[in-house]
Amino acid sequence: MRTERGFDRLVNFSDAVVAIAITLLILPLVDTATELKGMTVIELLQNDGLKLLVFVISFAVIGRFWLAHHQMYERVVGYNMPMLWVNLLWLLSIVFLPFPTELIASTGYDSATTSALYVGTMVLTSAAATWQMAIILRNPDLQAPAARGQLTLQPSLVSLGLMLAAFVFVLLFPRLGLWWLLLLVLSGPVQLLVRRIRPQTSAPAA
Repeated sequence: MRTERGFDRLVNFSDAVVAIAITLLILPLVDTATELKGMTVIELLQNDGLKLLVFVISFAVIGRFWLAHHQMYERVVGYNMPMLWVNLLWLLSIVFLPFPTELIASTGYDSATTSALYVGTMVLTSAAATWQMAIILRNPDLQAPAARGQLTLQPSLVSLGLMLAAFVFVLLFPRLGLWWLLLLVLSGPVQLLVRRIRPQTSAPAA
């Protein structure tokens, strides 16, 4: 039996795990601050500029993932076991992200393996989010009454597709490393383009 209390616990647990993961990102910078010996703050920031950059990127990425997750769960009123397990997979990828973040901060992003692990983790997060949305769409009873008929898999698929493209480009052109994540900026324009094309392709022939 699925209860409202159970659903609230699921959402609260997810939010707590994300909050812990996003907090872990700052710990390497906190450790760096304790090494301020004979250096000014500006010199310290210059020496550890990559750490700061990767922290900001990872914070923004996790924040973006959480925002999409939050918006998704605002439109549902219940859950089932598949949704619960896929959400755990989503949380696993979120919790794992601080690890490749620290690898890049320590070794740089010139390594294809390190960058691929970093972006690949984000691919898993996007795939898990898309999977959850697919489960929600297949189970209208999980959807909030006002959201029924309004939900679509398109935004999740676009984000997943762009993330996969970034992952492939990281493998093929590792020198650019994390710059390939700028492809995600195209998410909005691509979704708008798809929305404009779909009515035309789905319209009946005269």
